[in-house]
Amino acid sequence: HKDSNGSAGARTIATIVTDRGIQLSRYRATRLMKELELVSCQLPSHRYRKANQEHIAVPNKLDREFSVSQPNQVWCGDVTYIWSGQRWAYLAVVIDLYARKPIGW
Repeated sequence: HKDSNGSAGARTIATIVTDRGIQLSRYRATRLMKELELVSCQLPSHRYRKANQEHIAVPNKLDREFSVSQPNQVWCGDVTYIWSGQRWAYLAVVIDLYARKPIGW
């Protein structure tokens, strides 16, 4: 871990140690890192996934018709990811399309 300037995680450490002739699985490396309180300083990679087709079980009932005449007639929501400084957190928001204001999160 020190040789990598703190950037190596359990998989990398297991590979380095195994290449040096000592068998070490990534699971044992993970356990040892926890015991020694070693943490990789690299941020975990994150990929946004975008659907390429409509989900069959959840039909699109609005069909992009977002003009609503009364409050509480149509609610919609979305989920996004926010970096909290140490890991990714999920934020799910529900809004009333009439008022265009959040109802809850």
